[in-house]
Amino acid sequence: MQENVVEKTKVLIVGVNVNDREYFKESMEELVSLVEACNMQVCGKIEQNLKVVNKPLYIGTGKVQEVKDMAKECMAEVIVFNNELSPTQLRNLQKDLDMPILDRTSLILEIFSTRAKTREAKLQVEVAKLQYMLPRLVGLHESLGRQGGASGLSNKGSGEKKLELDRRRIEDKLTELRKDLEEVEGERNTQRKQRNESGIPKVALVGYTNAGKSTLMNALVDMYLKDDSKKVMEKDMLFATLETQVRKITLENNKSFLLSDTVGFISELPHNLIKAFRSTLEEVKNADLLLEVIDYSDKNYEEHIKVTKDTLKSLGADEIPIIYVYNKSDIMLDRLPLVDGDYIYISASSKRGIVELIDLISSKIYSDYIDCHMLIPFDKGNIVSYFNNNATIKETEYLENGTLLKINCRLSDYNKYIEYVKKV
Repeated sequence: MQENVVEKTKVLIVGVNVNDREYFKESMEELVSLVEACNMQVCGKIEQNLKVVNKPLYIGTGKVQEVKDMAKECMAEVIVFNNELSPTQLRNLQKDLDMPILDRTSLILEIFSTRAKTREAKLQVEVAKLQYMLPRLVGLHESLGRQGGASGLSNKGSGEKKLELDRRRIEDKLTELRKDLEEVEGERNTQRKQRNESGIPKVALVGYTNAGKSTLMNALVDMYLKDDSKKVMEKDMLFATLETQVRKITLENNKSFLLSDTVGFISELPHNLIKAFRSTLEEVKNADLLLEVIDYSDKNYEEHIKVTKDTLKSLGADEIPIIYVYNKSDIMLDRLPLVDGDYIYISASSKRGIVELIDLISSKIYSDYIDCHMLIPFDKGNIVSYFNNNATIKETEYLENGTLLKINCRLSDYNKYIEYVKKV
């Protein structure tokens, strides 16, 4: 018996190459991936070269009819534009094309809507969507109504409801959502404060979406925690991870660090999303070290590095030390791993290069560790237990007046227990 196959919404994509923009072709290819990530199907493509974008319509006036004709020819149900459309452009195009219209920003917002799982992520996405909608109400009214029944969109059936939304109701909803978000952010800030007080180094995974950050985190969890329940979801798709996940990685020498997996970056990541996800992205800003994961097998990896650099700068995180982790290098190189200063070439999926990466991380975050001897009185067994769990014990000797430890510990712990330091 043949299964019923739900047909995907057909999409015509439109892009303007302004002044022979670098990476325009790659940007259009990425738009196809974004459409597919939204569970829709590209049926046609139109490109136009312009010196400057046409302010009223985004595309040239004469191009509108061509878009209309091709949409009819390929039976497109939605037209997706490669850049963020202004409220005026959206309104004019909606009127002239008489079809549901999405731009790059609204498409990414749709993907985030379907991917959000936790309460915080759902609140963040909803805030970003309403902020995007607010100045575009007039142009969106008819478009959203048409999109309501289209497969592949997360707001099925909601088009008619959104027709009734006026500015005041959206602003009231935003106020309510921001209040809820502040409560959730307060909980996150409390957790972050506790982590900061622990003195454990913080390492954050950053990079372009689908570069393999979650795969790398799972490789580290598998090797050092050996607990499958601590693994994060990894999937070959754009924006598989929206929620920041933090894991404590404890090495064989008892040194540990906190590793966080963050939302991936993308070219022209909507500003409203960056604002809405600011608390999540604080994990990046507060890190002691960043691991920038790069898909070395992607022909556009250099552009991805540039996008990541620009995004980190916008977050105020561009001064944090970085290790550049070229992932999926087994596709490009015969010999792995390869280490060159702060650059390392690995394969997270096969775990080749993980040990060398840990060595590189250790050289960056454990510089404030110190070798010393401590003589701990027998009635202070809790301190011995503490060092057993939080330092590298090189030798243990039991003397008449206490336990003599030869250890490598954090400088902060050395200063905290300096009364027990013994010169040998």
